[in-house]
Amino acid sequence: MNELVTLTIDDREVQVPKGTGLVETAAAAGIEIPVFCYEPRLGPAIGACRMCLVDVEGLPKLQAGCTLTAQDGMVVRTAASSPRAAEGQNATLEFILVNHPLDCPVCDKGGECPLQDLTFRYGPGSTRMTFSKLTFEKPIPVSPLIALDRERCILCYRCTRFSSDVAEDDQLVARNRGAFTEIATFGDDPYAAPFSGNVVELCPVGALTSTQYRFLGRPWETQSTPTVCGLCPVGCNVSATTREGKVLRVLSRNHPEIDGGWLCDKGRFTYPHLQAEDRIREPLLRGDAGLEPASWDDALDVVERLLRSAEGHVVTALSGTETIEQAYALGRLLRGGADAHSAVLPESTSSALDAFRSPLSVLGAAEIVVVMGDDAVADRAPIVDLWLKQAARGGAEIISVGASGSVPAAPGEAAAALAELTQPGNKIGNRLRSSDRAVLVWSGPGGGGGARLAEAAHALGFEGKPGCGAFHLPATPNARAVAQAWAAAADEDETDPRHVHLLVVSGDEAAASPAVRALAERADAVVCVAMFHELAVGWADVVLPATGMLERDGTLMNLEGRLQRLRRAVAPPVPDELAWIARLAARFGVELSPHSAVLFEELSAGMFGGVTLSEIGESAPFPVRSPWVAPEPSAIPVRGQSPEGSVPQHVLDELRLLRYRPLFSGPQVERVAELQFQRPPREAELSLNDAERRGISTGDVVTLRSSGAGGVSSVELRARVNRTLVAGVVRLADEHARELHQSVEVVKA
Repeated sequence: MNELVTLTIDDREVQVPKGTGLVETAAAAGIEIPVFCYEPRLGPAIGACRMCLVDVEGLPKLQAGCTLTAQDGMVVRTAASSPRAAEGQNATLEFILVNHPLDCPVCDKGGECPLQDLTFRYGPGSTRMTFSKLTFEKPIPVSPLIALDRERCILCYRCTRFSSDVAEDDQLVARNRGAFTEIATFGDDPYAAPFSGNVVELCPVGALTSTQYRFLGRPWETQSTPTVCGLCPVGCNVSATTREGKVLRVLSRNHPEIDGGWLCDKGRFTYPHLQAEDRIREPLLRGDAGLEPASWDDALDVVERLLRSAEGHVVTALSGTETIEQAYALGRLLRGGADAHSAVLPESTSSALDAFRSPLSVLGAAEIVVVMGDDAVADRAPIVDLWLKQAARGGAEIISVGASGSVPAAPGEAAAALAELTQPGNKIGNRLRSSDRAVLVWSGPGGGGGARLAEAAHALGFEGKPGCGAFHLPATPNARAVAQAWAAAADEDETDPRHVHLLVVSGDEAAASPAVRALAERADAVVCVAMFHELAVGWADVVLPATGMLERDGTLMNLEGRLQRLRRAVAPPVPDELAWIARLAARFGVELSPHSAVLFEELSAGMFGGVTLSEIGESAPFPVRSPWVAPEPSAIPVRGQSPEGSVPQHVLDELRLLRYRPLFSGPQVERVAELQFQRPPREAELSLNDAERRGISTGDVVTLRSSGAGGVSSVELRARVNRTLVAGVVRLADEHARELHQSVEVVKA
């Protein structure tokens, strides 16, 4: 237990643990010490703005309160009780406002600006300055997403500290000196980093603004809806700002156990896809002239006929982006009413991991973390990457095992490498076993990853250690809960039909999957639920319009196993999926509510122990750990043996294709113009050994060729030599590898 100290602030005695920051200590006593540069999430205070000046008894000069910690017997007076501190704060504000423009009526920060608020409360009522203020060119594009107004900048350095100390991208710097200091990137490069948008929210004035939100709304004209981001399995807590039925921006809502108050650019800036030009706004039916608009009644008539004529030979391809209620409703319709027999799930995980549930914040306090898998954590679950960086700054050892990890492993060998950790005498395994703050993370393809991770955590003795945890990072936001809800929709086991009479594709992610497209070629008919024309018009027989995450009510389960509420921020331009599913279900004699709250109540008793939506609330509580239950056993490949589908070692001219899905990819990102600069470059990564054998250097144009049943496919890309990549593979983004097969020949163009 921390030693308690007693100190006095403005004649109020307060007792806090020794070392507590003075700003927090004053807050505990109900006293405000105003700040600009101070932000606890950015690390130690730097005292840059001097707004927090206080008078400490025994010290000759005013002190920056944010840099002080509570000491026994300390006597502090703030501007509320010390004329000297008040004079210092007034002088600080006067200095800040010397060149600050009085453009609050047109500033995007107006109405929610700390500088504006503190000037009214602490600043002088008028100015003594009669000279002209400095003016600069504006706005200066920091990136296509962020604009800088230099005149408003008060040099608090929140943005540069975030870039260097939290995101660790080291792209934002303060260049020049004095009144001409400017926040900028190196050269003319844009601020291209996964978390760049956080600097807009951190800025305590209107210096850094979002190009998407500029001049579109005022706080008193907008509404704010608390919800969660549904674009990755982390489930960051967000607030959606709306006006006149449109989403204007997305802000972090700071759940300290999940996201720590940060948000990636994909979650923050993709909302304009809701207004995409190619959005489907009415049902489409295939006729003689292709897909043509139809009424909802006609579309549901066709879907009903297809379901009845399929006689149970129906396969459903799920995206893993459905809400729990949508997956359950679809399962009730297709499994209970239409007697469908099979589903294609994007990725499975294991309930055995519930024995090692931990909030994501345990990563930040870990002393050793082992990341298994071939996919970068930042691509699958970006906030997890920030937690890992926080752990590393705290002295943790981060060990990555995979195709480009610090411990090399061939693609497909992660499960074998994980099993090796549990063997007696394994050095890394011994450190994991002896630690009270050890974490395992699975980040890569492979449906059995969750089960194998749970087995390893059990073998390493993680049970009973609240500081230890195991996290499986799924490829889709709600994969596990979608699978559970689908299973809860009917009691009988699924059987795969020999012939697919009807394929039902749920969501754009499934529609964009090459595996689903291949399945569609075998099906007699296809019904696709999608938001965008491009994804379905070429091969579906019926297309039903879908809604986006910010247009839905429901629940999601994040990678911690935590249930969270998804709240509708704006009304969708099309009927909610639950509405037409309920209408269609009624034709098959299945009673189904079109309201998500009713469906959740129906599901909760069996799936979630009877928890209610009010108990989940706006800040979802963390579920307790479950007793250990061993998962189904499976064969684990031996390291050093070529996994199934890999290139035989004697085929030296060909490499195994290692696909990955970048963070900035997918149907939503593709439809936001401001995000295109964040898209992955057209590159193919090669190991140093493979590049040298082929005479290839970084920047060279290379041709990738592969042969398959459909003939020879090729794509031309730039090469990049990755010195940490294992030999025998070529790594490239999924969107550049769609036409290629498993074995690839790489030649210099």
